[in-house]
Amino acid sequence: MTVGALGVVYGDIGTSPLYALKEVFHGGHVAPTADNILGVLSLLFWTMTIIVSIKYVLLILRADNHGEGGLIAMLALATNAVNDKPKLRAVLLLVGLFGTAIFYGDAVITPAMTVLGAVEGIDVYAPEYHDVIVPLTLVVLAGLFAVQRFGTGGIGKAFGPVMLVWFAVIAALGLPHILENPHILIAVNPYYAFSFCMAHKLVAFVALGAVVLVVTGGEALYADLGHFGKQPIRIAWYGVVMPALVLNYFGQGAMLLEHPEAIENPFFRLAPAWAEMPLFALATMAAVVASQALITAAFSVTKQAVQLGILPRMRILHTSVRDIGQIYVPFVNWGLFVFIVLAVVLFGSSSKLAGAYGIAVTIDMTITTVMTFFVVRYGWKYPLWLCLAATLFFFCIDVTFLASNMLKLIAGGWFPLMIGIGMFTLMLTWKQGRSLLSNKLREDAIDLPSFLEAVFAHPPVRVSGTAVFLSAEVGVTPNALLHNLKHNKVLHEQNLFVNVKHHEVPWVGFDKRVQVESLGRDCWAVSLNFGFKNEPDVPEALSMLAAQGVILEEMETSYFLSRDIVIPTIGSGMSMWREKLFASMHRNAAAAADFLHLPTNRIVELGSKVEI
Repeated sequence: MTVGALGVVYGDIGTSPLYALKEVFHGGHVAPTADNILGVLSLLFWTMTIIVSIKYVLLILRADNHGEGGLIAMLALATNAVNDKPKLRAVLLLVGLFGTAIFYGDAVITPAMTVLGAVEGIDVYAPEYHDVIVPLTLVVLAGLFAVQRFGTGGIGKAFGPVMLVWFAVIAALGLPHILENPHILIAVNPYYAFSFCMAHKLVAFVALGAVVLVVTGGEALYADLGHFGKQPIRIAWYGVVMPALVLNYFGQGAMLLEHPEAIENPFFRLAPAWAEMPLFALATMAAVVASQALITAAFSVTKQAVQLGILPRMRILHTSVRDIGQIYVPFVNWGLFVFIVLAVVLFGSSSKLAGAYGIAVTIDMTITTVMTFFVVRYGWKYPLWLCLAATLFFFCIDVTFLASNMLKLIAGGWFPLMIGIGMFTLMLTWKQGRSLLSNKLREDAIDLPSFLEAVFAHPPVRVSGTAVFLSAEVGVTPNALLHNLKHNKVLHEQNLFVNVKHHEVPWVGFDKRVQVESLGRDCWAVSLNFGFKNEPDVPEALSMLAAQGVILEEMETSYFLSRDIVIPTIGSGMSMWREKLFASMHRNAAAAADFLHLPTNRIVELGSKVEI
């Protein structure tokens, strides 16, 4: 599990030595003098220690939602903790939605940055081939996205060993330079970081925007908690990742003390001449691993967002019969690819992309800290002073890094922010649109028990088999039943009125999956409960009713769905352009039948128009 965590969790942060130290000095604001090198190294070391080692590994990993982590899991924890405070809950929900949306900006920038940073080794070894850097980067990325549909199972098995070799190599690259110049180790003293900040106040503040690159994979620690558990993630960090990163960064610093001109690309300058090409190949492989981790996370976040009702249903393909977490979302895959190609072509180098990198990460880090406060205070019921002590220090650091990164807004920070704001608009529109649609349907709805009582006063013809009516609301007559009686004038022998509920917890066990209530005359109201990481397989869940005497014959069961066509109208809902956007999203959402795993040859869809 620890080796697996190396491959998935630490791909992003593990490839930061390719560009992090270089970017602090890039642009000439910070001269590579001995004092500045010691000060910057001290900043890098203590940034890693405080944000990753203490904040994420020690504190945030404790805030698991039934073993799951990530911003959506944290959002569920925080909003549930303040359920009795509806206004605060609404604000936290908006903040959490924005954090989830901004993640997609990070998922675009990270693959572009890491692969470009690796391929730029060409400039060190063969500068005459500089013009092939961008095309080669695009070829590597195209290959990476093309293989996603085959699943990451086979590739994933190699990720851990590849990253283990990577961390061993970067540690081995730095160690000889440290042994040649052990004086560099005094940078562990935080005095040098403080001294650098005091000597170069404004410049040091600007430099923080590049320093944060050493912790850009910190959110992945928490996001992948459910895959590996706390212990393997902690062992991997303290035992392998942090020691290797520290040795490499300090090795780069030791080399720069002797050869400050190597600042153009200190990582690749660490290697002896004979190791240049193998290191270039290994760096490219490590960059692919880092990119894969973000792509996989984007698929996972999208699936969770769909099941929580903050994104429309999408086509989700399972690439493994054993591992439920291995999924492929075609729309997200190729959408990411388009924006990543745009980023590579638009910026053209890792140095320019560094201007775009950091804003998305620091926003998410700040939001995670804010959410943690509400979980610790209202969920875990700790005293206020302890909650403030545990989170205020990290909040101040996160905000400082965020403020520094906001200075890069014009230089490229607008790009991930634009993606995040676009996704936030889609999420908010979908969530509010669904609420409007639900309210409208509820207004026009007929109470189910009363309706059945009226129907059975003059019963229609009963035909053999079972009808399963999917309903968005409990106790409400489904439109599909109304249309079936109106047009076909029959009722099946058995009728199930099924409501599928997605809860703000990762997993709901089989013991709580099905709730059933008899309505008489072989009619039942059924509620199916799923967590946001459960697979919503309705036929499988309904098969559990056999224990309660409700037998469903597969070939005699029909599933009736209402297909609502949304008509935007001027009124008290959303603005017209957002209502039209929602109507388009609703129309193009993946079929509920696919999402709920209904058998395609047993589905009947009956439509109606709904004005919002």
